[in-house]
Parts: sequence; C-alpha cells; structure tokens
Amino acid sequence: MKKFSSALVWLTVSEVVFNIAAYVVHSVAGRILGPADYGRYGLVVTLTTMVVVLIGNGIPTAMSKYVSGVLEKNPGDIRSIKKKTALLQIYIIGGITILFFLFAPVIAWALRDPSLTPLFRISSLIIPAFAAASFYHYYLIGLHLFKLQAIVKIIRSFARIGFIALAAVFFGLNGAIGGYILAPLFTFGAALLIDEFYVKRKLGYGTENKKDDFDFPAKTILVYAGPLTLFLVFYELLLTIDLYFVKALLQDDHLTGLYNAAITVGRIPYYLFAALAMILLPAISKTTAERNTLETGSLVSKSLRLMALLLFPIITLLIAYAAQILHFFYGTRYVGAEATMSIFSLGVGFLTVFYVLAFALNGAGLVRIPMKLSFFGFICMAVLTFFLIPPFGIVGAALAATITAFALMISILIYTKIHFAVHLPFKTVFFSLFSALVIAFLSRFLPHGIYSFFFSGAILFFLYFVFLKFFGELKDEDLAPFTQLFKKT
Repeated sequence: MKKFSSALVWLTVSEVVFNIAAYVVHSVAGRILGPADYGRYGLVVTLTTMVVVLIGNGIPTAMSKYVSGVLEKNPGDIRSIKKKTALLQIYIIGGITILFFLFAPVIAWALRDPSLTPLFRISSLIIPAFAAASFYHYYLIGLHLFKLQAIVKIIRSFARIGFIALAAVFFGLNGAIGGYILAPLFTFGAALLIDEFYVKRKLGYGTENKKDDFDFPAKTILVYAGPLTLFLVFYELLLTIDLYFVKALLQDDHLTGLYNAAITVGRIPYYLFAALAMILLPAISKTTAERNTLETGSLVSKSLRLMALLLFPIITLLIAYAAQILHFFYGTRYVGAEATMSIFSLGVGFLTVFYVLAFALNGAGLVRIPMKLSFFGFICMAVLTFFLIPPFGIVGAALAATITAFALMISILIYTKIHFAVHLPFKTVFFSLFSALVIAFLSRFLPHGIYSFFFSGAILFFLYFVFLKFFGELKDEDLAPFTQLFKKT
C-alpha cells in the first residue's frame, strides 16, 4: 500500500503537469485559430489520436500486465515480452497508418467536409508517433518504475507546449497538427535513451533471458489484448463520438468549436484520475497472480474512496465556475458553451468512476466485462446523441454523454461489488455530496471574476475537506500519500 500511495502521488503530479500543458496548448490554439478552425483542429486531432487509443494501446497494456506478472519471479522473461510486443505493435500500427492515409477522403466525406482530407492525411503520421511514445509509457508502468514514468510524462508535457503551441502561433492550423507529430516523437527519443542508459544498464531490466530459447508467445498477448482493445475502442468512441455527431448533424463549425472547448475543459477530472487507472492494472494483476484477495480488495476499496472524496468537489467547482473557466482558457468568443460544459462535467465524473474500475477488472483478468459494458454504452451514446442533438443542439450531446455515463457507472459498481466484494459506504457518499452542495451554495457569495474565481475555488475546495473532517469522513490514511511525499521532500 505504501508503494501504491507513493506511485499515485508521482503519477498524479505528472498528470497535473501534463494536463496543464494540454490546456495551455488548447488555450493557445483556441485563441489563435478561432472557433471554426479550432473545431476542425479538434476533429482531426481527436480522430487520429483516438485511432492510437483504439488500436495502439491494447498491445502495450497487455505488455504492462505480463511484465508486471514476471517482474519478481522471472525478470529474465521481460526482454522477450518487450520484443514480441514491439513487433506486434509495428505490424499493427504500420497497417493502420497506411489505411488511415488512404481512407482520409472517405472520412472527410462522412463528415460532409472534403476540405478535411489533406488535414487527415497529414495527421496520419500522429498514429505511429503516439504509438511509439505510448509503448514506453506502458513498459515503464509494467516495471513499476512509476517515478521514472512520471518524469517521461513531464518531458512530454513540455514537448507539447514547445512543438504544438509554438507551431500554431507561427503556422496556424497545419502547424498545430504538425506539432502533434513532433511532440510524441521527441518523447519517444527521450524514453529510448532513458531505457538504454538507465533501465537496461543500471537496473538490468530487459537485458537478457533466463533461457536463451525462451520465446514469449504472441498468442498470449493477443488473447488478452483482444477484449482489452475492444474495450478501449468502445470507450474512446464514448469519449469522442458526440463531437462527430455534432459536426455531422448540425453542420456548423462554430458550434463544433464551442462543443470541443466545453468537452475539453470538462474532461479535467478524467485526466486527473488516469494515473489511478495506470497503477491499478499492474498492481491488481500482481496481487491477483499471487492470489492475495485481501490486498486486491484493499486496492479497489482505496481507489473507490479516493474518487468519492475528490470527484465531488472537482465536479462541483467545474459546474459552479463553468463560464469563468471557459473564458480563462478560450476568451470571449466561446460564450454559449457554459451550460454544455456543466452538464458534460457531471457525465465525466460518472465516466471517470467507470474507467478506473474497468482497469481494476482488467487487471484481475476480467477483460470481457468492461468490453461488454463499453460496447452497450457506445450503442446507448450513439442512439441518444442522434435523437437529442437535433432538438437541443450541443446541450443535447452533453445530455447524451451524461445519461450514458451514469448507466455505465452503476453497472461497473455492481460488478465491482460482485467480483471484489467492495462497495462504497453510503455514509461516505452522503457526506461527500452534502459538503459539495454546501460549497456550491457558498460559491454564489464569493468573487467569481475571470481570475478571482481561482482564489474562490481554492477556498471552497479547502472548505469541502474541512466539512468532511468535521463529519469524521476525512481520515489520516487519506492524507498519507501526501504527508509521505512532504516528509521525503
């Protein structure tokens, strides 16, 4: 549990830095390009990076699971697992990149905008670049080198600002898309050097096999990666399909840009808790392999409690200060997206719980459950967006996302209770919700200017935990990861 807490702090810090960099990039791009071109930029980049998540992350995630499983008992097998994963990844990503390039006109036609074809063709190079960076991301996670992985993530954060934001300033829309290619390539180069000169030479991971004839079977990776990849496919579609429905059904670049801004900022909680999902998969994979049900249940319980304590105030503040947050990041041209962002932020809270617990089930080898849930969620999302966008516009798209996310959260909580015998106490949910409602009420009486809302939000965030402490819901072990970090510092 100590390693879990330490890893969570390091990866959370790296996620915070990474997302600050991401929002700097989006803020610069949104202001420079304007709503119309920013909407086109969002469509192109989102679709291309979605392909990487859909197809490119299943194999490396499987590698992370199996590397974690042999880390202590058979470390000599790491080299073979890594090599076989790399070969599979090259074949799959190479083929997908070529297909994406060739089908760019078809994708543009489906979105009823042929002018997107050259942008999609340029963006096809994002696929191998992102896949290469993601490979080392999951490799370091599998080795439980969380601090090192956090450092690589921070390097990637500054690379994004350096390449994407600056390219947008000097070269506009094409430059911003080109920067999306260069940033992950730079990160891949840095990770490759770290692997060669530190992970291999100093730590000895992945240097040789115990048996010269050992060959990790590709079938083992594919059997696990298949359902996992399908889960990632449907989950990523859940995150992005609404944007494409907005574009296709409304045929309005300005509204597409507004919706892209609303969902980009609204996803802040999801990005913050991505670190938790990263840790849970290899950690639960290890405890499951050791048949340590007590430790497995403890990890899941701790994760549930952490989400309950933090998601309530974060979502509340995002809703309370939606207008100020959008103005801060994008300026005055994005007025009109506040209601959409508020509704979508609530849905993101539900979806974050689903995502984290899905990775807990994936770590335990129960990959088919998240796969099936995400598939039904995708179908539900597609149907709701189709019927709600025409009458309600971009607000309808946000409503569709929130309704779907709530159903997925309830479903995954039921499966978590069944398979891990873990649930969140009603008392914790009640007092967290009550404290969140109190700070929402108090927000009406505090300054809420373009910059003063930061000060007000910080006060309310602090008051939320004061209320929890008063009710006896905030305990010493909840603060342990942070106190340990400060002690080390």
